[in-house]
Amino acid sequence: MAFLCFGVYGLRRAKALRLGGVNAKARIVRHDVERNDDGARFHYPVAAWTAQDGRACEYASRFGRGTVGSGFRVGAHVMVRYDPQAPDRFAIEGWDTRAVDLLFTVLGAVFTAGTVTALVVRLLTL
Repeated sequence: MAFLCFGVYGLRRAKALRLGGVNAKARIVRHDVERNDDGARFHYPVAAWTAQDGRACEYASRFGRGTVGSGFRVGAHVMVRYDPQAPDRFAIEGWDTRAVDLLFTVLGAVFTAGTVTALVVRLLTL
């Protein structure tokens, strides 16, 4: 269920940004780097832009990658799409993709359906 919820949340967030979001030119100011339990490093680019109302915004992407291409290096100019009411809800074009959310949704649906099926079969065969 967690996979399914994460995926559906991400897809709904992407749709809300697509329908009501605002585009802005941004610049990558740094990368937040985190290590997982296995020692692998993940880079989360931090984009900075000025919102329509003049607020300075600087937020890290919710997606991390093991490598950073030249288009997302520190100082690179990128396009972001953000929610004007909550600028921390944003996506960096070319970095934040729907593929991850879609993958989680599909895997979550398969795992949930399999679990429910197993439980129903178990209850019917008692």
